[in-house]
Amino acid sequence: MPAATGTRRREIESWLREQVIGGREGDPLPSEAELAEKFGVSRMTARQAMQSLAAQGLVRRQRGSGTFIAPQPMHRHSGPLMSFTEDMKRRGLSASSRLITAELRDATAAEAGALRLEPGQRLVSLVRIRLADGQPMAIESTVLTPDCVPVLSHDLEQGSLHQALRELGRQPVTAVCRISAREATGKESALLDLPRRAAVLQEQRVISDQSERPLEFTTTNYAADRYVIDAVFTLTDPAPSA
Repeated sequence: MPAATGTRRREIESWLREQVIGGREGDPLPSEAELAEKFGVSRMTARQAMQSLAAQGLVRRQRGSGTFIAPQPMHRHSGPLMSFTEDMKRRGLSASSRLITAELRDATAAEAGALRLEPGQRLVSLVRIRLADGQPMAIESTVLTPDCVPVLSHDLEQGSLHQALRELGRQPVTAVCRISAREATGKESALLDLPRRAAVLQEQRVISDQSERPLEFTTTNYAADRYVIDAVFTLTDPAPSA
């Protein structure tokens, strides 16, 4: 690509990025023909600039309709781990859940190990779709130690599970998390209203209470284009050579 063409493409990208920052989700953006005329370039150069932003997830192109500002994912930053309800409330959003299952059942080997239970011991199992302002954000599968069975009588769709646990005298205090990514299953895509072969961000965590006893083992599968987990690491300089 000639240097002049590359410079013009970057100029268009910069201008489009400003429109995304200053606009709102779903706002339309100029067509390739309009961009080509505005910046005095070929439609190919305008198309490359638009494709670059699409690859970054900033815009969505709809065949026959045009190009629009894409919804931006929520970011969860390093720091105190809040419940989904608390996190959404902090963002000014209404958190709710769609309850799929709520039952007392036998623990799997992995669940028993995470909660320090005997294999096959009964535990509380909840599966919920977590929503923000009515939009599905994640599928959350939670198991709790058997003494938490009273939470099954609480409102688990509009209420907070962690608040229900606090009322039982079990205060969620520490969490150990593992994060990975994978392709959503067909069922997950349907529940989260995702396109085929979309990605999910999977977070598994074990939460312990104020007595350092395991309380909760949860696997949460987030719609990866709607939720991002940020991490901050400190880099240590290598020891100087002798």
